[in-house]
Amino acid sequence: MSWNYVYLLVAILFEVLATTALKETHGFTRLVPSLVTVAGYALAFYFLSLTLRVMPVGIVYALWSGVGIVLVTAIGWAWFRQALDLPALVGIGLIMAGVAVINLFSRTVVH
Repeated sequence: MSWNYVYLLVAILFEVLATTALKETHGFTRLVPSLVTVAGYALAFYFLSLTLRVMPVGIVYALWSGVGIVLVTAIGWAWFRQALDLPALVGIGLIMAGVAVINLFSRTVVH
């Protein structure tokens, strides 16, 4: 695995942490979740910028958003007990398929 993918994975994990904490800020009225949110997004964008030095922005954003959506949805289901109906599950499956297609078949991805 190249460092570009490590940086992208770290960026995604910080973004997922920040987004999860954002729900707990209650409109930025709670200090600790608010600090986690701001720090998480700052670190996410820093690591994303390292990835963008080499990889195309469209591909990076597709991977970032696709993996982030799947992870945040899984956390919402497991942690916040948010229900997922069949159309939501099908949509998540299509997002995962799209990420797989980009990584396995696209020649624009720098490996």
